[in-house]
Amino acid sequence: MKNVLFIVSTLAFSIAANAQTQSLGSTMDVFVFPAEGQDSSQQSKDEAACYEWAVGNTGSDPFQLAKQEEADKQQAQAEQQAAQQAGAGSGARGAVRGAAAGALIGEIANDDASEGAAWGAAAGVVRGRRQGRAAQQHREQATEQQLANFKNAFSVCLEAKDYMVKY
Repeated sequence: MKNVLFIVSTLAFSIAANAQTQSLGSTMDVFVFPAEGQDSSQQSKDEAACYEWAVGNTGSDPFQLAKQEEADKQQAQAEQQAAQQAGAGSGARGAVRGAAAGALIGEIANDDASEGAAWGAAAGVVRGRRQGRAAQQHREQATEQQLANFKNAFSVCLEAKDYMVKY
């Protein structure tokens, strides 16, 4: 009975230790399966070598991309908070530009600069916010493309080392 308890507790400890350690590939949602019976130590070495190779060939490091994405999100949140507090931001900047253009047009069209300024400000807010969202989407798409290129290179390298790779 004592031996059975020892074996069970050793097995439970081993399972818990394995659950806590992730391979390099799995941290990037890349699933790597040894096709030629490579042990976990060899797989870790191969993944590390392929990681370095993929970074060198794509110029993209997924961990740096993740850090940059997090920094961009924090910056966007800080800008949003500042805009809410100060009434500024891309929408407000657009409103100022739109109001100036609207005032000029309103004065020329019907001698009512204030009405033109109001319409111009409203249009400027919409345009400014739209441009801010478009810039954010562009950054996100570029990051996704860089990550996809990295994963392609990483998987090609691992496949050359006799692993099956899915992501």
